[in-house]
Amino acid sequence: MNKAILSPEIQQFITDNLKSNITKLILKGSPFRDISVQELANQIVAKQKSEHKLASWFSTENIYYPPKISIEQTSSEITAAYKNNLVSGNSIIDITGGFGVDCFYFSKKFKEVIHCEINEDLSEIVKHNYQKLQVKNITTFSGDGLEYLKNHKAKFDCIYIDPSRRNDLKGKVFLLNDCLPNVPENIDFLFTKTNQILIKNSPILDITSTINELKFVKEIHIIAVNNEVKELLFLLEKEYSDPIKIRTVNIGKKEIQTFNFNYKEAVNSEYSEPLTYLYEPNAAILKSGGFHEISQQLKVFKLQQHSHLYTSDEIIDFPGRVFKIENVLSYDKKKLKKLVVENKANITTRNFPKTVAQIRKDTKIKDGGNTYLFFTTLNTTEYIVILCKKKQHK
Repeated sequence: MNKAILSPEIQQFITDNLKSNITKLILKGSPFRDISVQELANQIVAKQKSEHKLASWFSTENIYYPPKISIEQTSSEITAAYKNNLVSGNSIIDITGGFGVDCFYFSKKFKEVIHCEINEDLSEIVKHNYQKLQVKNITTFSGDGLEYLKNHKAKFDCIYIDPSRRNDLKGKVFLLNDCLPNVPENIDFLFTKTNQILIKNSPILDITSTINELKFVKEIHIIAVNNEVKELLFLLEKEYSDPIKIRTVNIGKKEIQTFNFNYKEAVNSEYSEPLTYLYEPNAAILKSGGFHEISQQLKVFKLQQHSHLYTSDEIIDFPGRVFKIENVLSYDKKKLKKLVVENKANITTRNFPKTVAQIRKDTKIKDGGNTYLFFTTLNTTEYIVILCKKKQHK
């Protein structure tokens, strides 16, 4: 941590250059003796990334920013605030502290918060920033969070963990066992220190595989922001044995969509050809796999087992996008081109043999406009195109 960055002159330079071209700035070199141009560039870029993601940090004077990757990987204030409502008690320890956004929000509810961060420089940065944010009930510890637990007799009302994927892994599919710290390997020890564990996971982690790796899973929260899944949260409670609750949330600019169901509950969908309205579930529901539960709970028909689109004659308040169907036709690129006004439409595929790029190449239909085309498969295995217009909820 280069404390020269906190001098008034350099802080003003950072503020003045938030909208500057970083490449040009680097080429000019640093105008300051005690700080390199790379350090300056990192402070500017990291602060830029914080403007919407971490507004409390962005709007506070003399915040010190870590390497930009720490900003990219940290929770946003939106998701941190959501997590704060999932757990309660007097004391919580975050054994994988990072930039400390989650601890900042935990400190609003818990009396005592301990932030453990193995990177000594990052731990020092977080401690400095908490002082500037005027947070007084967080203790920072520079070192391994698991070792902290092993070396202290204290028990906590909750342990929070954000495991990081090991760098030596290739490919997108991985397990919780492939992360550090290895939670499944340490689960029995962790439950000697608490009765409640909250684990934040990557959106690409497989839900079923993760349940199988863990113990006492009580709830799984799938958090999407503006229809992009950001986090999977696993809430564990010692000796819990009742059905696992799946809770999905999509936090939008104007509304919050939620849908909940029990994991692996025996339910089935009813099927139909397209009726008056078409529904596309939001990203959190698509990640959850609750496709039959949507049909049963909301009394809508599914088009086909693997075509995750729904339909009804009466419009309902649906957790996703809602469309008024104007036409349904068998897939025929020549007929389709005649129906699309101005040769422009928004295209989505669900359980269809061609990609959006291939369809655009075949039909020459450009992106945009107010027309929406869904290419999908019916229960009869027929390939169809549903032409519709987007509709607002009641």
